Amino acid sequence: MQKLTVDEILDLRAYERVRGDMRARVMALKEHRRIALGELITIVFENTDTMRFQVQEMARAEKMLRDEQIQAELDVYNELIPDPGELCGTLLIELTSEALVREWLPKLVGIQRSITLEVGERQTVHVVPGSPLDEDRLTRDDVTSAVHYLDFRVGVDRAGAVASELRRGPARLVVDHPQYQETVELSALQREELARDLES
Repeated sequence: MQKLTVDEILDLRAYERVRGDMRARVMALKEHRRIALGELITIVFENTDTMRFQVQEMARAEKMLRDEQIQAELDVYNELIPDPGELCGTLLIELTSEALVREWLPKLVGIQRSITLEVGERQTVHVVPGSPLDEDRLTRDDVTSAVHYLDFRVGVDRAGAVASELRRGPARLVVDHPQYQETVELSALQREELARDLES
């Protein structure tokens, strides 16, 4: 999957002209890449298009005008565009009140290491600890962050086989954490999105 370059990021005026259309297209794309795991956790599987939109929005919000500023954002967000044989995602702990934040963020320490993708009866892909964007800076011993970055390393040698099995199904995402357990079966459209990522 292609990483982004400065030349692919529109300047602010050009982006304003196409922002509505780009936003609608990316929201439609995310519809099949956003997977709810119970009531509190969502994973969005990222690709070049979702990250281009993220960088464009950051540049807009921060009014970035210089290439160096854009490059600094790309250095971060390109890490979430999968390399060959990988799937990358953003894990969101969606808490709607201060009381829920105080209750759940201490309980969910280590949640980013508790996610597994199970494909068919034979293929299991675990999140690799220490994703370049996540590391330990997003969590402490006593409280976790509401956002984590996940790296599912399938491996180039297995990517084709796993993509084929994803298309055949079934496949599921599993959260196995002492304080939070969920299993979600992926739809055919969700499996197709992930299969395409592994093939690109």
